[in-house]
Amino acid sequence: MLRIGTACGSGLGSSFMVQMNIESILKEWGVSDVQVEHYDLGGADPSAADIWIVGRDLADSATHLGDVRILNSIIDMDELRELIMGICKEKGLV
Repeated sequence: MLRIGTACGSGLGSSFMVQMNIESILKEWGVSDVQVEHYDLGGADPSAADIWIVGRDLADSATHLGDVRILNSIIDMDELRELIMGICKEKGLV
């Protein structure tokens, strides 16, 4: 089971939106072996996810989380789809 964490400043808005978009993309592709959760950056525990996805504005603040992938635009579905496809290929899920 791959665990993906999304993080934002408060853990409420943008990280939850990105989580829902990732879940939608995975469902669309029939990928089920992935768990996605959202967190606030301050309370995010590096061990809570295998891969973290954050917006460009938080890139410098998220380095402590480990494997962090950066989105230039958290609302660009094409960018997110490309990022998630890369992760799924990398982990052998597609």
